[in-house]
Amino acid sequence: MSAKRTEMHRLQELIRLRRMGQSQRAISGQIRMGRPTIRRYLKALEEGGVQLDSDEDLPAPAVLRAIVEKHLPAKEAPQQVSSVRSWESDIERLWKTGAGPTSIYDHLRLHVGEFSGSLSSVKRCCRRYKKAQGPIAADVAIPVDTVAGEVAQVDFGYVGMCYDKDRGVLRKAWLFVMSLGFSRHMYCDLVFDQKVETWCQIHIRAFVFFGGVPGVIVPDNLKSAVIRAAFGIDGDASLNRTYCELARHYDFRVDPAPPRAPKKKGKVERAILYVKGNHFATWETKDLQEDRKQLTRWNVEIAAKRIHGTTGKRPIDLFEEVEKAELKALPKVTWQPTIWKQATVHRDSHLQIDGGFYSVPWQQISNKLWVRCSPHSLNIYLNDEVLCSHPRCKRGERQLIESHLPEERRDLRFRSRSYWEKRAKRIGDNAHKLVVTIFESKDVLLQLRKVQGIVNHLEGFPQERANKAAARALHFGNLTYQSIKSILSKGLDYEALPGGPTRTWSQGSRYARRPQSHPQPKEIDNDSEQRIPDPGPQTPEALGSTSNPGPTN
Repeated sequence: MSAKRTEMHRLQELIRLRRMGQSQRAISGQIRMGRPTIRRYLKALEEGGVQLDSDEDLPAPAVLRAIVEKHLPAKEAPQQVSSVRSWESDIERLWKTGAGPTSIYDHLRLHVGEFSGSLSSVKRCCRRYKKAQGPIAADVAIPVDTVAGEVAQVDFGYVGMCYDKDRGVLRKAWLFVMSLGFSRHMYCDLVFDQKVETWCQIHIRAFVFFGGVPGVIVPDNLKSAVIRAAFGIDGDASLNRTYCELARHYDFRVDPAPPRAPKKKGKVERAILYVKGNHFATWETKDLQEDRKQLTRWNVEIAAKRIHGTTGKRPIDLFEEVEKAELKALPKVTWQPTIWKQATVHRDSHLQIDGGFYSVPWQQISNKLWVRCSPHSLNIYLNDEVLCSHPRCKRGERQLIESHLPEERRDLRFRSRSYWEKRAKRIGDNAHKLVVTIFESKDVLLQLRKVQGIVNHLEGFPQERANKAAARALHFGNLTYQSIKSILSKGLDYEALPGGPTRTWSQGSRYARRPQSHPQPKEIDNDSEQRIPDPGPQTPEALGSTSNPGPTN
């Protein structure tokens, strides 16, 4: 790097003093230049044709610069070979893509085995490229003049651990600040999380504190406000649906700051640094409620009454005199918290919200649906239309609409014997007796699935036919689903039962009879032993009379 050049106006002063006849010692004291340097410049000026003893006008700075560059060229520093000269093309390429010096240095160390340069050399290269490039439009800081009541900026800032009295532990605490762009009056609060519920509630508290609503809110790109950031000509920002509802209710617009651009909301960034450096630098946490109380007191008595460095006035004075009247009026009805969430429908045809389970039509299994949650109810949406609604339930509880389950399987969720006996009783006494007999036919095995199938099948027929079918099955001891289905499909329930007592079975054994024996009915094949639970394929002769079976259902 060459030495710094002497300014041309100093050379003009050197020529003037030399023409006045002053010595080099006197000139050195006046223009703060060493005598050897003065001698070199005077020699170069004489070689360039400057008359040092005439009364002519002083040469222009441009003329002097040309003479100096020709007759007194700059000397190169002894060490001009950079340790990264061999990789300057790579450094320049990476720098033009937006990479910083440290990331370029780490990349070269990792991927270029022979790289031996230093971080300082890479930084000097980047500074040289930046200087050669010159200023670009993005480097220009544009001051934004804010109209009273138009804009408020909001953001969070971490302030350390705070005691949570409810849990009895220290937790991370976050400072929330809403700063009005015109007056710099601000609202401050402390919270333990940045959930969308908390985000909306502290907005409402801020609006109440100011007594009005700004026209535009400028948030950061946290998920409570902005789900997806895309700040280009063809891009758009996706706002959190809960935050959208809050904005509609309080009639403000949202203008998210670009990602990784804190200077785009510099007013609130500076306000957060001020609060942290002034109040929290001297306040020792006690618990959240006390900390919030003291923060509000400090904001009202100290921050609001300070002389602001930019406006030159107290924020509270500008707010009361000008900005407060320009804020939008608060709505007459307070916003009821409505939280939008996405949930996946599980295999049981339910989705889970805050630990509660809510049914949806089973055809939506594995789909993601939007759920609008209010304190007392929730609406489930499919393609922006309400699919179903439920009242809120507690954690672990279930809200079910019967029609949401498959019709042929919805009753399978009932596992108690009493439930199925009651349903059979509604069909008739014979159906009830049939169910009781099937349940008691095994001393260990629960015949629940068999009963479920039989009762569901009987309910599809008129009660008279269902009871007659149950009576016939009891008479012949055919207690399987297939047997009862065969009786009804062949219309055997229209036939009169043959005379004689019905076959009964003991409770303890699968094949045992009561001590008194009974003659086998004609319809039963004497060569095969009759089994209660599963007699196997049956012929019409085994199920009743061989005469005309009559009408079928």
